[in-house]
Amino acid sequence: MQSKVIALIVGIVVLAGVVLAIVLTRGDDESPEPATQTAENGCETAEKPEPKTGLSLEAPAEDSELSPGDAATAVVETSCGSFSIELDTDRAPITANSFAYLANQGFYDNQFFHRIAPGFVIQGGDPLGTGSGGPGYSVDEAPPQNLQYTRGIVAMAKSAAEPPGRSGSQFFVVTGAAAPLPPDYALVGKVSDGLDVVETIGELGNPQEQPTETIVIESVTIEEG
Repeated sequence: MQSKVIALIVGIVVLAGVVLAIVLTRGDDESPEPATQTAENGCETAEKPEPKTGLSLEAPAEDSELSPGDAATAVVETSCGSFSIELDTDRAPITANSFAYLANQGFYDNQFFHRIAPGFVIQGGDPLGTGSGGPGYSVDEAPPQNLQYTRGIVAMAKSAAEPPGRSGSQFFVVTGAAAPLPPDYALVGKVSDGLDVVETIGELGNPQEQPTETIVIESVTIEEG
């Protein structure tokens, strides 16, 4: 009887040891998720998003998202922080409506700034990330003739072959005191908050206007009122 009790105790101890070994082994096999690295400039380390190919949206109907005079702000979340754009629905209702439409479609989500020209502009909104992509449509709206592209102004990019005021999805934010540009680029609005984030991003480019690190546009959301 005593020998059976001893054998039972030994068996329990052995079983407990096996279970503990399994638990410890599983713990060793499970690698912890890598922590997000943040540089001194406050930007998180990010991988370049995959190109979004095959996108072709229909042009938005007039006033589909915003009407002239509506108060609206576009909040741009990036891997360097967020900044807000006060959309100029008074002077650029067509362009502001198109920008809001793209944002509401999630078009800008998980893209990156493909052009960073220090002391000049940062540019994004290209689903291909090459500077040649767009949404599959364009809109036309003559920019105000007295428009000056000063620091914080947000406007739409276009090719030299396109007429003044034509835009697709690519936009730029002026980071220099004033960009020496003619009033050919459709107005979107002006940065109303987070200009320091814009300026931080604007420093992360080389003389060839290529980003020195990937700055992801995580999302663009429209807040009305």
